Amino acid sequence: MTEAPAVRLYLVAPAGIEATHLAAALDGGDVACVLLAGADSTSGKLVRTAQEREVAALVPDDAELAERLGADGVHLRSGAPVAPARRALPDDRIVGAACGNSRHDAMLAGEAGADYVAFQGRERAPAAAADPEILRWWQIMMTVPCVAMGPIALGDAGDMARAGADFVALEAAVWDHPEGPGAAVAEANRQLAAVA
Repeated sequence: MTEAPAVRLYLVAPAGIEATHLAAALDGGDVACVLLAGADSTSGKLVRTAQEREVAALVPDDAELAERLGADGVHLRSGAPVAPARRALPDDRIVGAACGNSRHDAMLAGEAGADYVAFQGRERAPAAAADPEILRWWQIMMTVPCVAMGPIALGDAGDMARAGADFVALEAAVWDHPEGPGAAVAEANRQLAAVA
């Protein structure tokens, strides 16, 4: 088994994804975590598909749903309080916090017990990919891991890692890849492994 790169891949799976499609992506190479964006009470098979491959499965916002599904934790939307989710889940579960492009929100989330903070957007483009400058700042100032999120192109995964992301989240770049999601994951891992 090959050693995982220092910066690891984080996948955001779209609502309605089939377990076979998720498995194809996860079988393409190292993936630390998958956020099941459309998770609901019927998503147990997706959680198991990830966990059988030693990939953490997260659900958005709902700690109770995470517990019912046996998921590994939650990813909280920007502005959602971290402390209640941290209290609701066992210590070994993950609580991640989306922070947009806000240094302040990220610091508060870290202080409240978030296991990671996720950055997305820029000052005038909140839906854009994470700003490399905020990733660099976070790495210098803080110890809580950070995730680069947003519409990151496959070719930009290495750049996000070099900027300071501990995890690079890919969405459409994986699921819409012409050679399939496994090929996209393999290519992303090649880029991440090349980052010194």
